[in-house]
Amino acid sequence: MSPHEQSARRDFLKQLAVASAATLMAGEPRLMSAETGAGEKIEHPAAKADACILLWMGGGMAAPEMFDPKRYVPFEIGVHVEKVMSTFPAIDTVVDNIKICEGLENIARVMDRGTLIRSHFQPDLGHILHSRHQYHWHTGYVPPQTVACPHIGAWMARVLGPRNPVMPAFINIGQRLEGLGENEEIKAFTTGGFFGSEYGPMNLPFPDEAARTVRPPRDMQAARFESRQKLFRKLVDQSPRREYLSDYHQQSMLRSLDSAYRLLSSKDREAFDITLEPKESFEKYNTGRFGQGCLLARRLVESGARFVEVTTEYIPFLHWDTHANGHETVDRLHKEIDRPIAQLILDLEARGLLDRTLVILASEFSRDMIMEGVPGSNARDQATAPTDVLKEPKHYGLHRHFTGASSVLMFGGGMKQGFLYGESAPERPCLAIKDPISVSDLHATIFTAMGISPKTSFDVEKRPFYATEDGKGVAAMKMFG
Repeated sequence: MSPHEQSARRDFLKQLAVASAATLMAGEPRLMSAETGAGEKIEHPAAKADACILLWMGGGMAAPEMFDPKRYVPFEIGVHVEKVMSTFPAIDTVVDNIKICEGLENIARVMDRGTLIRSHFQPDLGHILHSRHQYHWHTGYVPPQTVACPHIGAWMARVLGPRNPVMPAFINIGQRLEGLGENEEIKAFTTGGFFGSEYGPMNLPFPDEAARTVRPPRDMQAARFESRQKLFRKLVDQSPRREYLSDYHQQSMLRSLDSAYRLLSSKDREAFDITLEPKESFEKYNTGRFGQGCLLARRLVESGARFVEVTTEYIPFLHWDTHANGHETVDRLHKEIDRPIAQLILDLEARGLLDRTLVILASEFSRDMIMEGVPGSNARDQATAPTDVLKEPKHYGLHRHFTGASSVLMFGGGMKQGFLYGESAPERPCLAIKDPISVSDLHATIFTAMGISPKTSFDVEKRPFYATEDGKGVAAMKMFG
């Protein structure tokens, strides 16, 4: 990481820390009245979905290597990199006018159940830090902010409440929050924000260990377990750090402890145990942590979870963060995600859950072979690949961050089936040229599917804070069937 990048990262962390500290001292955020300051009445739309699963491709999923194939040029030493737009050929799907990239054959067979967006774009935030763009996508707000912004899953947990009072409303699967690069930045948006601890996520980094997380110690009798729970509540209530928490946030933390106790005492915790899945079904998902995470998400939604995020895990310079060995890495990722995603859709459909479950596949931005940001951007290039000709296989792939157009795939939740929304330019720069949709408008579309008005707001420190930035997000109603 360059000195400039390190400085940008330090500044970002300082800004997030100040916002978090201010939030913990603030009082209870209160849902504002049904009218805006302009007298416009807010009405929540009829919910088309009861649950939401976000499949997060952390690190920058290159749309031309996934769902928006462009001109394919195979690897050859001496090929000018400006000619390379996709490193995978296009394949047919079950929808006549939609092609996606080779390696996604299973998703191609369920494309008739979903809506594919090819015109999602991100703002130019100057220096392109993954953490800033991921914060923006997950909260709807560009950092820094003066308060800790809630994750989109926390909004659903707070406004809609739990579907099952025993099951956590917001669960995050696959992302470690300790010991990895940029973990502090990831923690900053993987929270309940100003809503408090009870609306934050239950974090399950390893799906195969999820059952242990909700299993009381085997040698502990029920009475002893309950006694320990009461003692833990007392310790939190009398903590020396109590002075740094508002009454609301302290009570929110205690309520989150009560929720955890209910889960550990409930039979519903079996949903967390993927070893209980029939072997044949388990193997359909078993491509690694992400595949197992998709299986766990399905089991949790079946048991009443409201919002579940499953991530391929963001680690700098790994997975979708393809600064080198791009083609080889994405080929591996295709194998890890293709079968589990398709199976998740088929299983939800077979169980009668797909219509009322919104499944979203997204990433913080796309990638390009030669362009960082968008034309005219001052963003510093972070790629290690050459800018002239291909010299070795590790240079083959889309390495640079591109914010001008990315792809989002959505299933269920009232979305049209076999529908293509938006378009990006066929030649570089591949900007969104038809029906461009911003983060704010995409969030408005997601909230609308879930029965939440994009103008929903809470009074935080005597100011309105909206579900979409300034309440201006507009749902793309053309996506709904």
